[in-house]
Amino acid sequence: MPDFKHIVCPHCSSVNRIPIKRMAESPTCGKCKRGLFMGHPAEVIGSTFLRHISRSDIPVLVDFWAPWCGPCKTMIPIFKQVAVILEPDVRLVKVNTEQEKVLATRYNIRSIPTLALFKNGEEIARQSGVMNVDDLVLWVRSRI
Repeated sequence: MPDFKHIVCPHCSSVNRIPIKRMAESPTCGKCKRGLFMGHPAEVIGSTFLRHISRSDIPVLVDFWAPWCGPCKTMIPIFKQVAVILEPDVRLVKVNTEQEKVLATRYNIRSIPTLALFKNGEEIARQSGVMNVDDLVLWVRSRI
């Protein structure tokens, strides 16, 4: 087992090699010098999405949402709370399906909010609709 993990920076999308023993020590990006774990979800766009799901050695939980969606608005504070709980073991990102229609089509997003869990670039679980903090944390942890 390697002594390090690759972590994609939520700010500049650089891939960082972080020693496992330092994961909980608030590591910073070698390129932009900002924190790799923010305690809240990162907004990603099409050009950085694939890098996040395929180059991170930690699972990535994606919230596919839209600004006009009422249930999506309900999920905003829940998703933020879950980020605080799950980081640095899981990266949480948000994809605005109105701006990223190609991603929404590629991942067959039919209803929103849709949560998709990726590991090693592959989708391993999906859940549509609003979930509370405890249920969402349990759902993620039971699948990673």
